[in-house]
Amino acid sequence: MGCFCGLLGVIYVLRSVNWWYYERKLDENVKYKLPPGDFGWPFIGNMWSFLRAFKTSNPESFISYFVTRYGHTGLYRVHMFGSPSIIVTTAEACRRVLTDDEAFKPGWPTSTVNLIGKNSFLGISDEDHRRLRKLTAAPVNGHETLSMYMSYIEDNVITALDKWANMGQIEFLTEIRKLTFKIIIYIFLSSESEPVMEALEREYTNLNYGVRAMAINIPGFAYHKALKARKKLVSTLQSVVDQRREQRRSNQPIDKKDMMDALMDVEDENGRRLNDDEIIDVLLMYLNAGHESSGHITMWATLFLQKHPDIFKRAKAEQEEIVRKRSPDQKGLTLKEVRQMVYLDKVIDETLRVITFSLTVFREAKKDVNICGYTIPQGWKVLVWFRSVHLDPETYVDPMKFDPSRWDGFTPKAGNFLPFGGGSRLCPGNDLAKLEIAIFLHYFLLNYELERCNPACPLMYLPHSRPKDNCLGRINRVSTPNE
Repeated sequence: MGCFCGLLGVIYVLRSVNWWYYERKLDENVKYKLPPGDFGWPFIGNMWSFLRAFKTSNPESFISYFVTRYGHTGLYRVHMFGSPSIIVTTAEACRRVLTDDEAFKPGWPTSTVNLIGKNSFLGISDEDHRRLRKLTAAPVNGHETLSMYMSYIEDNVITALDKWANMGQIEFLTEIRKLTFKIIIYIFLSSESEPVMEALEREYTNLNYGVRAMAINIPGFAYHKALKARKKLVSTLQSVVDQRREQRRSNQPIDKKDMMDALMDVEDENGRRLNDDEIIDVLLMYLNAGHESSGHITMWATLFLQKHPDIFKRAKAEQEEIVRKRSPDQKGLTLKEVRQMVYLDKVIDETLRVITFSLTVFREAKKDVNICGYTIPQGWKVLVWFRSVHLDPETYVDPMKFDPSRWDGFTPKAGNFLPFGGGSRLCPGNDLAKLEIAIFLHYFLLNYELERCNPACPLMYLPHSRPKDNCLGRINRVSTPNE
């Protein structure tokens, strides 16, 4: 009995270490009403329970633990990614954190910034972010701007689907990621160099596995492998930068200006230009985000359509109607037609909601902030937990059900639908991602079906939700391409 009580005492002391260390630092003259929760174990905090939950078939069990123990408070105190943090799970609180730039700034873990780059949007100041965002968002936002890339996206989608249909068994997700990466490489670097693309895309896979992992820089751990991948990515991009600078020095003609040229040309009010490290970090960030999200969501939308024949039939009928209304001399899709894909847009939004590609983003309190009756202390991290918002049964009835019709006549309130984040740091590539997905699904629905080899394959949830077999299957042609 004595040994048992002693063990309980040791556990209690260990579970109190983080609480004692961080909460004793708070200003004694300020009355804090901290959200409920616990800081977990010393050093590792709640990371072990987080990783354990997301390696099961029920990742929601991580947040469910806090809800069951502390109630539906919407804010929970934790210790994650090396910092005292507040997890925010309600739409109202998430909206506030994302839009209040006076109270919150980016708060990504140092390990994540080390991987993506200190000069990327994750690590730069608000002022630098506004300047770079204005510059870099132009080539990937706005339907009129994106119209320049439509024919390129179409041609590559048509070619890829035809190729896959003749390949037999493929890893559908792997092939889609290659396709979306080729598109983003073209937009940002005007490059279709197969060796460059393959080298970059392969290392991005390793990089992503380290973003949500524990920051253990020891061989055999995901973070260590991700750091090695970053070095290779930087080396490859540096060679591209060197080549581009040499072209400029020798006055070689440039066929068209791309993102690389824009980053090389930009100057601030003092005439300062970006150095190589800054250019590479911005490119590394965009190339990663620009193909991962669209690739995964395209795969999931395809899977959901194939799994629900009635939804597939309705979505296909819409695309066939668009083709029927076309003039005989029209070649390919137009932006006007994309805007007419009303039901397909609901399919895409529902996929974004159910899957929630980015489960959280990180902010840091610039000052003590009161939200929903609780205090978030200055310097503490805030984790905006998108999964809880998108799976809230009070907003979305039967939230785990894939149902595009739930969007009929429904416009979610601010903060209830955040697939691309929100506020001043809303993902700048959201228009490009949705356009890519719509074009792919248009041609897939008209002419193809997906036959999975392992329909019951278990899922992985980190770094992003996907079947463990990368959606092994066959693309079957069901009609003769008519476009």
